[in-house]
Order: sequence, then C-alpha cells, then structure tokens
Amino acid sequence: MTRPRHTAQQYVEGVLAGDRAFLARSITLVESDNPHDGPIAREVIEGCLPHSGRSIRVGITGIPGVGKSTFIEALGKHLIDGFGERVAVLSVDPSSQISGGSILGDKTRMERLGADERAFIRPSPARGHLGGVGRHTREAILLCEAAGFGTILVETVGVGQSETAVRGMTDFFLLLMLAGAGDELQGIKRGILEMVDLLAINKADGDNAVRAEKARREYENALHLFPPTEDGWIPRTVTCSGLTGSGVADVWSIVREHHAVMQASGGFKQRREGQAVDWLRDLISQALEAEFRRRPRMETRLRETELAVRQGALNPISAAASLFAQ
Repeated sequence: MTRPRHTAQQYVEGVLAGDRAFLARSITLVESDNPHDGPIAREVIEGCLPHSGRSIRVGITGIPGVGKSTFIEALGKHLIDGFGERVAVLSVDPSSQISGGSILGDKTRMERLGADERAFIRPSPARGHLGGVGRHTREAILLCEAAGFGTILVETVGVGQSETAVRGMTDFFLLLMLAGAGDELQGIKRGILEMVDLLAINKADGDNAVRAEKARREYENALHLFPPTEDGWIPRTVTCSGLTGSGVADVWSIVREHHAVMQASGGFKQRREGQAVDWLRDLISQALEAEFRRRPRMETRLRETELAVRQGALNPISAAASLFAQ
C-alpha cells in the first residue's frame, strides 16, 4: 500500500462529515500493515475517538449457512426503513490460511442494504485472527460511530473459535441457529451459550417453521439450566426468518429492551469499560508481536527455529525460550 494521500485531519473531517468514501479509506488505513501508515492511522483514531461511543454494538455469529447475511440485511432494512437509523455492518470474511486471501462477498450478498446511502457495509479479512473478527474491528467500530452510524452490526465468521473476541467488543451478543440439523443441543459449546443475550432460530419459514419452534423451546429449556448473569439479564430465544422478515422486529425489540435494562443497572457502562480494557490488551499483544518480529534477523531465526521444531531437533518450549532470550 502506498502512503496516505490525505492528512490525518482530512481523514477525521471526512469521517465526521459522514462521508462513506472517507470512512472506507480510513478503515483501510487503519487495517494497513505498512509501518508508514501506523502514525497517521493512530492520529485518525485519536481524532475520531471523542465522537465515538454513541451506538448500539451488536455481535452476530452462527455457523456458515445459518443465513447471517440474509438476516443482517433484513435487520438493517428494518432499522433504516422503520426507524430512520443509519446502520454499519462490519462483516468479517474467513481468510485462507494458505494464501491469506478472503472471499469478501458480503456486499454482493447484501445488495439491497448496500445500495442504501444510510447503510455502510465493510467486509474485512479475518486473517486468521481468533474469534472470527478482524484485528482492527474495534477501530472500525469507533470510526463508524464517529461517522454517525447509530447501530453497528458485527458479523463474525462463526467457525467455532474464541467467540469471546466479538463478545468483548459489542454490547449485545446474538447467536443464530438452525433447526432440523440433528440433535439441537449437540455441537454447540457451553461457553457460547453462556455468553449469548439472544438465541434466534433462523430460517423459520415454510415447512421449517414447526421445527424451528420446537428447537426454540429446547434451547430455552437449556438456557434455564445456566445460573443468572451478573447483570441480571435472562437470555431470550426467538424464531425468525431473514428471508421473509418474520421475527426480525422481535429481535430488535429485545435488543432495545436489553439496552434499557443494562443502562438502568449500570451493566452497559461496565461492558463498555471492559471493552476498553480488552482493546488495550489486544493492542499490547499486537505491539509485542510486531516488536518481536522487528528485531534484527529475527524472521530468519524464527524460520530456522520452526524448522528445528518441525524436524524434532528442538521442542517448542525450549525453542520459544531461546527466541525470547535472543
């Protein structure tokens, strides 16, 4: 990537004006791996930071094929057409572990929403980052908020990695599930169920509506087995259809109810404080890894050490200790 063609102030002014092109360029700048882009990217984030924080951040996850993109488009149109909201969708595509490339096809899958000027859809590669979210998703959220988007929908890969990542950067965690795929309670991690604020059985339309309602009752019973959450919220279960729009309004009604409950209990403030601390820790981890790799000849030593581990000449524990000592 070439160096930015705009000053930090121009980026900030463009974002604050709600210019979607400038918002897209700013996120690209923040996501850049070019070390020359780092300082100006930090200036842009710091310039936009005071204007962020005034949105509802919703994390949406689910296995591939559950219909996340169709549901998100239906939810986005519901918010825009019904409430005049401005909606940003940060959709993270799975990156190839071999080439690092990703599909980045969500703008194609959300054609109606993407054509609306009140919506902003940003597909970004996960690049192997845990939790199915991009490395700079937090920064992208803040930039979208500064640009005036009142609802931020973060769609994750949903590949069963550490879903704690998206939970740690959003206010509401929605898990989409399917009915009729075998035992409804098999193959879902207890840890994910403990984090959800709402579990929605998607594709509850046509002949699948009855199966979806049966699955909803099973999940509702399962959620009742968990101890109450510290913030007092009791996770809900609903059925919905992104294709027909059925149940989408109910989902948003629950999101709003949750927001009101969290505001009243102080849970919202606590979650935002936790998000800030998680962001700090993530930045420290990224900086430490970058500094490690910037050390003279470290990339060469790392490749040599990896080869030694692969061949059995070194064990991973001794190899790691040796690299850090160097």
